[in-house]
Amino acid sequence: MDLEFSPQEQQFRAELRAFLVAKLPADISRKVKEGKRLAKDDFVRWQKILHAQGWGAPSWPERFGGTGWSAVEQHIFDEESAAAGAPLQLPFGLKMVAPVIMAFGDAAQQAQFLPRIVDGSDWWCQGYSEPGSGSDLASLKTRAERRGEHYVVNGQKTWTTLAQHADWIFCLVRTASEGRPQEGISFLLIDMKSPGVTVRPIIMNDGEHEINEVWFDEVNVPVGNRVGEENRGWTYAKFLLGHERTGIAGVGRSKAALKHLKEIARRETCRGRPLIEDLRFRDRIAQVELELMALEITNLRVLSSEKEKKAPGPEASILKIKGSEIQQTIAELQMSALGHYALPWQPEALDAHWDGESIGPDYAAPLTGHYFNYRKTTIYGGSNEIQKNIIAQMVLGL
Repeated sequence: MDLEFSPQEQQFRAELRAFLVAKLPADISRKVKEGKRLAKDDFVRWQKILHAQGWGAPSWPERFGGTGWSAVEQHIFDEESAAAGAPLQLPFGLKMVAPVIMAFGDAAQQAQFLPRIVDGSDWWCQGYSEPGSGSDLASLKTRAERRGEHYVVNGQKTWTTLAQHADWIFCLVRTASEGRPQEGISFLLIDMKSPGVTVRPIIMNDGEHEINEVWFDEVNVPVGNRVGEENRGWTYAKFLLGHERTGIAGVGRSKAALKHLKEIARRETCRGRPLIEDLRFRDRIAQVELELMALEITNLRVLSSEKEKKAPGPEASILKIKGSEIQQTIAELQMSALGHYALPWQPEALDAHWDGESIGPDYAAPLTGHYFNYRKTTIYGGSNEIQKNIIAQMVLGL
């Protein structure tokens, strides 16, 4: 396997860097690099800039409005975007529901939804987890009863990320109770403006409003908004989760976080010397960097398989496990590097216009909240314990 980038790929990287210098808004980049709070407009504005360039959907095939990039080009895009301080392209539309619509949706659904995802017109959220139905997703209870040309949906979803901004939600709903639990689930696309949809905030440990409860009370959904066949939603859900777990690997973001960790370690001191010179701490940085390099190669192999029209298999679980563990390790090392400055938490310091006094260095302000937030990475997208079961069954045959 050739681990060197080709001249064409190096040229692509140079083109991408020039684009980021010219087009990435400085105010957005500054917020990302300083760990400030991003508004909905920041994400939408950047998505529209990418779309205008023809780069709005790096992983999509060209026939649906994507770039048609190779796995390596997608990887370079993620890496350079993270290094430049570009916001994360929200995955719920681009990398989660869109592949399902492409693979299982009809032509009308593809024409209606895909262009509005790639140009930033529609913001999507995910309606999978319910109280008591997280890792055991097949036990979900939100029901959809068909009445003529509509389904009437009743139930509750939880941990719904950024639902307060969403225009649409893709939902798993129960449409039958006979047989195995997985056999009675359907995949619906629901307009968040529909009467009977209620969003209630869940405030996290760091004081941020990122997740929500979403309630459905007699919500009418056209049958035309069902993706694929009735009661086959479990198949589509597994397909989507493979794409979600691949995205959780977050190699580009982890590289940017690792670089920031090294910068902190050069500034902070231990026994009168920069922390980076402490052999024990430097060994811990080296260990996570080696793990990240191995993850990068594995991620490229999985992306290459997707390019060959193969849905992500159990290898996506490997990416999810290792990617989430690396993210947590880097966050922990950043906290360790800060020492006692890691203890205070100043949520007001995340506001872009805040001009108050920080406790400790400016770069310390967002890291405690960042650490809190990253505790969830080993849970969402299917907990790491569940991923290990998948690997044991589908790879090791246990």
